[in-house]
Amino acid sequence: MFRVIKTCGKARRGEFTCAHGTVQTPVFMNVGTQAAIKGAVSAEDLENIGCQVELSNTYHLHLRPGDEVVRKMGGLHKFMTWDKPILTDSGGFQVFSLSSLRKIKEEGVTFASHLDGHKIFMGPEESMRIQSNLGSDICMAFDECVENPAPYDYVKASVERTLRWLLRCKAENARLNALPETVNPQQQLWGINQGGTYEKIRVWHMQQIAELDLPGYAIGGLAVGESTETMYEIIEAVEPHMPKDKPRYLMGVGTPSNIIEGVARGVDFFDCVMPARNARHGRLFTWEGAINIRNAKYELDTLPIDPACSCPTCRRYSRAYLRHLFKADEMLAMRLAVMHNLYFYNELTRRIREALDHDTFDAFRAEYSEKLSRKI
Repeated sequence: MFRVIKTCGKARRGEFTCAHGTVQTPVFMNVGTQAAIKGAVSAEDLENIGCQVELSNTYHLHLRPGDEVVRKMGGLHKFMTWDKPILTDSGGFQVFSLSSLRKIKEEGVTFASHLDGHKIFMGPEESMRIQSNLGSDICMAFDECVENPAPYDYVKASVERTLRWLLRCKAENARLNALPETVNPQQQLWGINQGGTYEKIRVWHMQQIAELDLPGYAIGGLAVGESTETMYEIIEAVEPHMPKDKPRYLMGVGTPSNIIEGVARGVDFFDCVMPARNARHGRLFTWEGAINIRNAKYELDTLPIDPACSCPTCRRYSRAYLRHLFKADEMLAMRLAVMHNLYFYNELTRRIREALDHDTFDAFRAEYSEKLSRKI
């Protein structure tokens, strides 16, 4: 399923194989929450901008169109016409993001739908069944993501419950994969490390879930209130206790610099809504730093967003034209901008892999980690 091809310090160059193909790592997964990238980007577009893995959301697809509908349509791959790997999160992040609309018990979580207020119950078994209906290649364990900072005693109790939930997820995932009508009987369950900003809890939890010998492991509950320095410290504390022969996924992170620094600390998989969300507001990434395409200085600028970029947008359109589209509130503005930013992130991880292949990652990190954090 996963092999480490070579290393540079803690950075890993790897290859991950699942039912729908082989993924070169480190990799950035493009977030299509509701089986679509916000900004009118299609599955065909994802192929053209170098996407290797698409990520969709369990909670949102359960609400609409309904996971049973997706199952009847043959699963997410057929439904959205994407034949490469798909990861689905568990709905656990909504335990955090919809905190005002939920109630947590040992059995699971009761939500009030953000759409119409109707009650929804989701526990480990329900999350596994929904994700099985979606037919993703990687399904994430149901967990609780706590806000940072949070009281020590609450975090400890939450992590202990998340561990119990993981055991239930593992049993249900195995049961579902054995059923003859299962959409993807090779679906993999990945565990999620939690523990807020408490290194002692993080390490204990990682040691516990590593013993379950799951196909992959994630670090969750970061980039939700703590400083960047604290996030890096948590990764460094957890990484030595993560299995060396399994893929590692840093959930919901982050900026281009975060990705470079995450790779340097031993992470293989990344996802974040940031590139698409920023693009929809005109903030675009370049190899010299980020620009705001709405700025007046681009009104007569004939250059592409980034002269060093080969994305479909940069190959054809000028900064001036894109600025005009944003100012005119044209839908095309979001589409072209999102395609550029997602291409940039996919290209970033491709260049990281290339640097690891050629033993130049340290030089790449030294040149770009800080540069890609600045605003032009």
